Order: sequence, then structure tokens, then C-alpha cells
Amino acid sequence: QVQLVESGGGSVQSGGSLRLSCAVSGHPTNFYCMGWFRQAPGKEREGVASIDSDGLTMYSDSVKGRFTISRDNAKNTLYLEMNSLKPEDTAMYSCAADFRRWINGRDYGCFAGRSLFDYWGQGTQVTVSS
Repeated sequence: QVQLVESGGGSVQSGGSLRLSCAVSGHPTNFYCMGWFRQAPGKEREGVASIDSDGLTMYSDSVKGRFTISRDNAKNTLYLEMNSLKPEDTAMYSCAADFRRWINGRDYGCFAGRSLFDYWGQGTQVTVSS
């Protein structure tokens, strides 16, 4: 059974940096698409970054230029490097993964905010103070 476990969250001041990790266990990591999402209290979940099996990355406008997503298949780990953090980045961050691009005849692609993932982690909290 595939499991995703996030780590690396914490509390930082505005302008600081954090690196989140998402460790994958239980299955070879030939995921087509992996991504990071965040959800702040009272707000909808937001896709912030994605990476496909070819290494193509995409970001939401809110984090572009500040966050970097990467994956190390040898270590079965997904990363999110977050720099120049702002108070509005405060949220629970979760990783997600899926082996599939096409689902029920529809091309879901791989982009920040892709709506369907098979596997999710429990999340790690990031708090940025001003």
C-alpha cells in the first residue's frame, strides 16, 4: 500500500525558508504526477506546484519564483523548497501523487491544481509570522 508522509514544516519569520519533504513508501515511485497542495483555515485547498515523470514543473502564480518542487526517485522523496516566505503562505501543506495521466478517458495532465490524485499525505503545518 502506498503511503506518503510529509515532514519539514514549522514556524518561520517572514522572508525565511523551509524545505518540505514527502517520503513515499509501499510502491515503486513511477508516479506520472506528484504535487504539493496547501490549505489555510477557512480557505479552499490550493495546488501550489506539480512535477511530472519527465521533470516538468508547474507552479501557481502565488508561489512562482519563490518555491521549487523536485523529486528524487532514488530516495522515493518529493521536495518543496520554499523561500521568501510570507505570512499568507501559512497553511497545512500536503503532497499528492498519481500514476495516471488519463483517467476514464479524460486527460488530467500534470499541473499545479490538478483536481484528481490517488494518494495523499496527512500534511505538515507551515506558519509564517510577520
